[in-house]
Amino acid sequence: MSKQSVAEIKVNLKNVNSMDDPYIISLKNDPRKGVQNAIKQREKQLARLVAAKVAFEKRFQFERPLWQAGHQYVAGIDEVGRGPLAGPVVTCAVILKPDFDLIGVTDSKQLTRKEREELYLHIVDEALEVSIAVNSARRIDETNIYQATQEAMIRAVKTMIHQPTHLIVDAVPLAIPIPQTTLIKGDQKSISVAAASIVAKEYRDHLMAEYAQLYPGYGFAENMGYGTAGHITGLQKFGPCPIHRLTFNPVSKYQK
Repeated sequence: MSKQSVAEIKVNLKNVNSMDDPYIISLKNDPRKGVQNAIKQREKQLARLVAAKVAFEKRFQFERPLWQAGHQYVAGIDEVGRGPLAGPVVTCAVILKPDFDLIGVTDSKQLTRKEREELYLHIVDEALEVSIAVNSARRIDETNIYQATQEAMIRAVKTMIHQPTHLIVDAVPLAIPIPQTTLIKGDQKSISVAAASIVAKEYRDHLMAEYAQLYPGYGFAENMGYGTAGHITGLQKFGPCPIHRLTFNPVSKYQK
């Protein structure tokens, strides 16, 4: 039997899930530097995978006790868009099943755009239910960003078909008669909140890309309404557009 090439070995190593695998053991004495480097690379990959699985399991620390206590419908809730100068605040409530297994789900801010897009599709497909609610810039101006966020979160919960018996909320306590766990940086600690943060982020990003077509000149597709230098330049040149938050500084000073 002819000796495998380094390229063939690299392909085969992708199917190895343990450093104790007989295939890896058979390669230990291979004198080729490329083979030994490939083994070390696979070892690092497996170590990262183990760490990711441990971190993923830890993000169930709030859901699992609730499921075990009989709460079938536990909803994680998060928002995106409290800080921008333009655009809506988007909230999302997600109910996951106990066998949810998307290891990549974590705080949306730690993911690339491509990772978020892929996870968004899988979350919507695998979750028991996903509910989104939006409050516009006008509503934010009428009340304030905190109240507008809370209103949208409550609406996302109330419109769910599977009414939750417990909520896990990122930072914002909700005036709603459902038991809830409020977490600071909940999208880093709870798998349900992390899933909600990804869905809300993707939904809002797509909205802002559409607004960029309606209101060119502010760079909404790139800055998502946040106060970047390019956005401020657009405000200076064109003044606020219909999706700007007039109560947010420095938007009001550019009104014409």
